[in-house]
Amino acid sequence: MATPSPEVASVRLDPAESGLHARLLDQLGTAVCAGQLPPGSVLYIDDLVEQYAVSRSVVREVLRVLSSMGLVESRRRVGTLIRAAGDWNVFDPQVIRWRLASAGRIAQLRSITELRTAVEPQAASLAAHRATPQEASELVGLAAKMWAAGKAGDEAEFLRLDIEFHRLVLVDSGNEMFVKLHELVAEVLAGRYHYDLMPHYPHEQALQLHADVAQAIQRRDGERAKTAMVQIMEQAMLEMSAIWAQTGPDSAG
Repeated sequence: MATPSPEVASVRLDPAESGLHARLLDQLGTAVCAGQLPPGSVLYIDDLVEQYAVSRSVVREVLRVLSSMGLVESRRRVGTLIRAAGDWNVFDPQVIRWRLASAGRIAQLRSITELRTAVEPQAASLAAHRATPQEASELVGLAAKMWAAGKAGDEAEFLRLDIEFHRLVLVDSGNEMFVKLHELVAEVLAGRYHYDLMPHYPHEQALQLHADVAQAIQRRDGERAKTAMVQIMEQAMLEMSAIWAQTGPDSAG
């Protein structure tokens, strides 16, 4: 990768520019991930300043952030090039959010669900051996609250609890690398909710399986915790497959 140009070096923005920075970052990031700015396209600072009515310092900082994510690359005497999807940091939560906002959201949901299937069952197994009694009790309590929210049809509360449940399983695994994946899990769960890609009322089996995971961790039954989490992931994958079949291959990116 080319050495970053001084024009995209980190700059300090004043408070008045921070909102403009966030908006431009979201607009350009979404455009790249949606293919509206295809690989090989060139961005010029002066053009962006004029098009989005922001300062050069805001543009430089946005390009610096996009470069850190692998979405763009600065070339001297050329400009800022849009990079191919294979160069993106697909673990960055903002990249995930932008991909979920694109026509390829089903492919993004599927790939993260496949990652979760590989990681979360093992995390549950480890949590059964490493979680403290207090941590295990907290999971059991969360599962009970999820059941209540799910039965009541309180989607927003169920989402909050679901995100927290899976975060705690990763945390309780005691594996610091697993813990870092919690933001990805949060993004995919929030994305399914935001784009209406999950049942309005969670299946009773899914509610029971979350309770099974929590209870198995509390009982220090690693094998049962792992099996129940595998079943949660399989159910999520089946839901994704059904949605993918309905929307067709064009939605898979």
